[in-house]
Amino acid sequence: MINTIEVCIPAAGQSLAATFFPAAGGSHDKPVLICPATGIIQKFYFPFARWLAGQGFSVMVFDYRGIGKSLQESHVKHCPVKKQDWGLYDMPAALDFLLELTGQRSAYLIGHSAGGQLFGLMHNHAKVRGVLAVAASSGHVKNIRKDKRNSARFMLRWVIPVSSALLGYVPAKRFGWGENLPKGVGLQWAKWCSSPGYVENEFGEGVQQHWFEQFSSPITFVHASDDEIATLVNVEDIMRLFTKASKKRLEIKPEMFKLGKVGHIDIFRERCNSIWPQILAELTPAH
Repeated sequence: MINTIEVCIPAAGQSLAATFFPAAGGSHDKPVLICPATGIIQKFYFPFARWLAGQGFSVMVFDYRGIGKSLQESHVKHCPVKKQDWGLYDMPAALDFLLELTGQRSAYLIGHSAGGQLFGLMHNHAKVRGVLAVAASSGHVKNIRKDKRNSARFMLRWVIPVSSALLGYVPAKRFGWGENLPKGVGLQWAKWCSSPGYVENEFGEGVQQHWFEQFSSPITFVHASDDEIATLVNVEDIMRLFTKASKKRLEIKPEMFKLGKVGHIDIFRERCNSIWPQILAELTPAH
């Protein structure tokens, strides 16, 4: 059984709740930072993190500001965070904390959806050995799977703006979208997914500085063939922002693993653990 250690990460005026999974065998020469999807709490990734630790990796997963145990306000409606803050402040702080904890100079990064999109905002990106960007894409509503397109448009154009205006937050739990979201996160999410390029839509405006074009570590973009959001077109749309990095794309076909559904979220569920060795093999050559 892998022991876990709860830690607290200082991050630009905010403290982030995180959990550290020491590598089996005690060596910390292969640290991994897991960066969650929008509204998904760290606990969701614990089975995957334990498995990674059993493979000899020292793993840390955390909650972004405004999410899960990192929500410090009395209610999410009082949280002023924007989505870009996760990439500008939280991910860099978590990476530095993990490196200090393990005594290493660089670490692997596994980002799920938003976590695999926002690492181009990390000022300390040179400390990343390699990236697995899982279910990461621009999320452009026009290119998501046809049967999900109308409901996604309704969410972006009506649910998020109206709930943000009336309630002061996005009641994502009510719709099965994970944790409730701060207003600033929801509004940026809606804006970024309404046009190609995702965060690129705010370059030079809301996002004054980024490192997408400077990021040079190897990246593997992993997506399931039945992912309704990270479709081929949307994955390639986010890939183009990383002009300097060596990139490849891996499509996971659920039927090859005798799995009924993988979609946008389930790669990290324990029932999909037959996929894990294949995606991990994409990360380690970057070492």
